[in-house]
Amino acid sequence: MKIPWINKRYLRKKAAKITTEDVKKAVDNSDSIRTKFESVGPLGRYLKDVKLLLSLVTDYWTGQYRAIPWWAIAAVVFSLLYVVNPLDLIPDFIPVIGYVDDAAVISACLMLVEQELDKYRKWKETHLSS
Repeated sequence: MKIPWINKRYLRKKAAKITTEDVKKAVDNSDSIRTKFESVGPLGRYLKDVKLLLSLVTDYWTGQYRAIPWWAIAAVVFSLLYVVNPLDLIPDFIPVIGYVDDAAVISACLMLVEQELDKYRKWKETHLSS
């Protein structure tokens, strides 16, 4: 099931409201976010990507990686905080479809920040091997 209005435009609009406090909130909630993707079947396909997004936000927050535009960090943070919100557009307690909007938001985020995420992935690989 696809939700047509959850797309790059929707994500950009919501990301425009993200603050540095939201970045800290995403870092502080990283365990909850990761756990949600590990325990929920439909979201499990995004687990590897979400781990990378969480790593990106953490490295941004700690100052280790700043070679990324604010709009991309804001989009990632919005998406991560969205999925941890149980009362989002389609509340998570609704069987089967409760996680469809979460998956749609993460999918739109991955498409929007694809190039920036690829740059970060390459930096991370180089940084870890040093």
